[in-house]
Amino acid sequence: QVDKVAELVARWFYCALSQEKLRRPIVACELGRLYNKDAIIEFLLDKSPDKTPMESASHIKSIKNVTELNLVDNPAWSGDKESIKGDKYDDLQSARFICPVVGLEMNGRHRFCFLRNCGCVFSERALKEIKSEVCHKCGVPFQEEDVIILNGNKEDVEVLKKRMEDRRLKSKLEKKSKKYKSAGSASQQETTEDSPGPSKATNGKDFINSSSGEKRQIIFTKSSENGNSSVSAKANKAPSATTKRPIADSEEKSEAYKSIFTTHSSAKRSKEECSNWVTHTAYYF
Repeated sequence: QVDKVAELVARWFYCALSQEKLRRPIVACELGRLYNKDAIIEFLLDKSPDKTPMESASHIKSIKNVTELNLVDNPAWSGDKESIKGDKYDDLQSARFICPVVGLEMNGRHRFCFLRNCGCVFSERALKEIKSEVCHKCGVPFQEEDVIILNGNKEDVEVLKKRMEDRRLKSKLEKKSKKYKSAGSASQQETTEDSPGPSKATNGKDFINSSSGEKRQIIFTKSSENGNSSVSAKANKAPSATTKRPIADSEEKSEAYKSIFTTHSSAKRSKEECSNWVTHTAYYF
């Protein structure tokens, strides 16, 4: 049979993934197991094909599946085993962390839990005796589903596993609904941009303001012989406030206007004024 004291020490003092001593930052999964954060990060970054499957971390797919714990140090903690020379009794039941409300040590003798919203750790006795809808330490509101038992028994693990699956399924459905909503809104915007605006026609007449300032009136009539609608347009030219000045032809342009351009005879240089091909500049061309 497995020694109960050794089992408690292994579950509460050592990482469930790397089997090393727990050291801050300490994280916990949705099933209540304790890990070192650096061990979880190394496990997630390892994408090699010969990676050994770890049953204790098979349900952890990303760093969002774990919660960093806010633990309270035990003032009676004397330190790790490495700091003891051997002439002192080592109490394996003395825990490094305690409950901030009741003061119980987190050594496995008492049931402990943490809140998913904030990561604060309490004993189950504190939550039962002091019932509240907000965290006792930081004041963050929580629900019953946010309470996760640390290193619980088989029944607790089954309940937590069912909650984890329901939570992940719900998040997937929410993501899909958001994608559909964003795609629908984008298609609606495209249709509104492509569709023309409403026509402002009154009594079969349509008024169009042209860019040249002319106001045209279009009257829609139906021909009884062919059965097809024909459009007859009557353009009523209205005096516009701004009239464009007609552009003069090239023949009517003044010599001063022509001399601005390089094609004018005054801009061309004679052969004497042009430099040699060795010393010519850009003006030669």
